[in-house]
Amino acid sequence: MRQLAEHFGRSPDLLNAEELRQYFIYLKTERRFSRQSSTQALCAIKLFWEKTLQRPWPAELEFARATPVFKLPVILAAAEVRTILTHVSNLDHRVALTTIYSCGLRLGEALALEVGDIDAKRMFLHLRAGKGNRDRYVPLPQRTLELLREVWRSHRHPRWLFPAKGHSGLGAPTATEPMCRTTLQRAFRLALQASGIPKAAHIHSLRHSYATHLLEQGENLRQLQVNLGHHSPTTTVIYTHLTTLCQTQRQQRLNQFMGDL
Repeated sequence: MRQLAEHFGRSPDLLNAEELRQYFIYLKTERRFSRQSSTQALCAIKLFWEKTLQRPWPAELEFARATPVFKLPVILAAAEVRTILTHVSNLDHRVALTTIYSCGLRLGEALALEVGDIDAKRMFLHLRAGKGNRDRYVPLPQRTLELLREVWRSHRHPRWLFPAKGHSGLGAPTATEPMCRTTLQRAFRLALQASGIPKAAHIHSLRHSYATHLLEQGENLRQLQVNLGHHSPTTTVIYTHLTTLCQTQRQQRLNQFMGDL
């Protein structure tokens, strides 16, 4: 709303529908807003228009709603994941990234892990209040458990597995909050660059890769949906398009069917 007011140089409640139309065209053609940014701008202005000003939303402004775009996520090969991890020199960064990949976690879920969330007897991680405010358990590989124990011994924080170190780098034992998201994102970005892998990957690519690799190892979709914490199986099915196994079988069927042309 501030950007809208600054663009026209007057209060937003003085604008009319045509001016809003011109503003949305400006965002799309000159500012080149992404789909997410365009949707955010539209929703904010529409909320202000309908709830604050108590005006009906002009039907001609629905054109501003961005068209949904379906994009397949970037998937790293298993060898590529291991190469990237070897280029992460910092222990807690490397273990955090390893945990995200080996357990299929979201970035926020990994950083929020607490000592009490590890069930070493049943080999599960207890994820609390994940996306949609839902708890879930995910299988914990033995190697990941060993790494988590190693990183905890390096700071022995009574609560967090990945506490913030502070500017001094020595504040982990007494930290009042977990590691910053941007710190881990930067560590992944630098490791990706050092690895020389040309893919446009990011931390969430580790979660996508986890799902794809598990399908290739024979994991069923229902269990994978539970592991990932997806509310709908439709979200999980996307990974069937990404597995090398599915692509190979599809190619074999295609070659067999078209072989007598």
